[in-house]
Amino acid sequence: MQSLLDRELLVITGKGGVGKTTIAAALGLLAARDGRRTIVVEVGRESRLPDLFGLAPAAAGIERPLQDRLSSITIDPDRALLEWLQVLGGRVSGRVLASSGTFQYFAAAAPGARELVTMVKICQLTGGAHERARGRPYDLVVLDAPATGHALGLLGSPHTFGAIARVGPIASGTRKVQELLETPHRSAYLAVALATEMAVTEALELQDGLGAQLGRGLEAVIVNALLPRRFSAEELVRIDAAAELAAGREHARSVGGAGARIADGETRASSGGAPEGLEREAPEGLEREIGEERRRAAVLGAAAAAARAVHERARLQHNQLARLRRREFEVIAVPFVWGANLDVAAVTEIAARLERALARVR
Repeated sequence: MQSLLDRELLVITGKGGVGKTTIAAALGLLAARDGRRTIVVEVGRESRLPDLFGLAPAAAGIERPLQDRLSSITIDPDRALLEWLQVLGGRVSGRVLASSGTFQYFAAAAPGARELVTMVKICQLTGGAHERARGRPYDLVVLDAPATGHALGLLGSPHTFGAIARVGPIASGTRKVQELLETPHRSAYLAVALATEMAVTEALELQDGLGAQLGRGLEAVIVNALLPRRFSAEELVRIDAAAELAAGREHARSVGGAGARIADGETRASSGGAPEGLEREAPEGLEREIGEERRRAAVLGAAAAAARAVHERARLQHNQLARLRRREFEVIAVPFVWGANLDVAAVTEIAARLERALARVR
């Protein structure tokens, strides 16, 4: 039976800022360690993936080896469109073409052209097309796609241009991309989300958008940075009770200390041992005990408040997880990874946590 990593193309998208690049890197790492030649594709002008592996980024359009059998590449849609127009323009240099009004006019008059050419380049990295072009096929292309709305525009570009261009090189490239995106055994779609209302809503909208545009659905939603449920209801009651008890003791000590100061002041005043109105201090040992009690009460109170806050955040996250599990796709939870920096060690840990869960996705 075909596994998720047996596809030619995995598309990873979701709301911005949910960790798509990290998950794409983890999936690429899993595929490479399983023996597949894998490339992770970023779309845009900046390359962030090599930094996770402690490497300098490569220029757009240049493949960057990351580890054994794992590479990355950044595709800049503007550059991709310029290169394509340059091919059509023959001897016209890229610099002249980029500065000409023709390029700017075409880019503005043909919305989706950048997206289509980007998808053609991605398609060329997969299987047979890449083998014919370069003699080094990739078994798997992991697309770190833009955020949901832009991703749907990227994936829908072949359908838009397929209705316009019916013959010629545009039509040929469009058909190949469309077949790749619409064939279940060749491509798969994953959403990454945080367990927040907005991110989960966007993942559900992505599911609907894929169905409307490609007749496809999400194979899985990966819920990133999920907090565990650390405390039961009984444990929370005990935590609150301990904080209240500590606060009560501190209050009693403070009242007792104030009484001791008043009594001591009255005694000294009656004996003429101190001027009237001068503040009298309790014995040093009592003051020290009161201070320690206050510190203990403050620490217990802060700990109880932190426990409550973490519990409430985890509760809200798991409520959003339940929203996703009412749909037909798989839901994979990735626990929050604690660490000072997000590096290859953290990506490796995330990959290990994904590995068993991915076995359920077909």
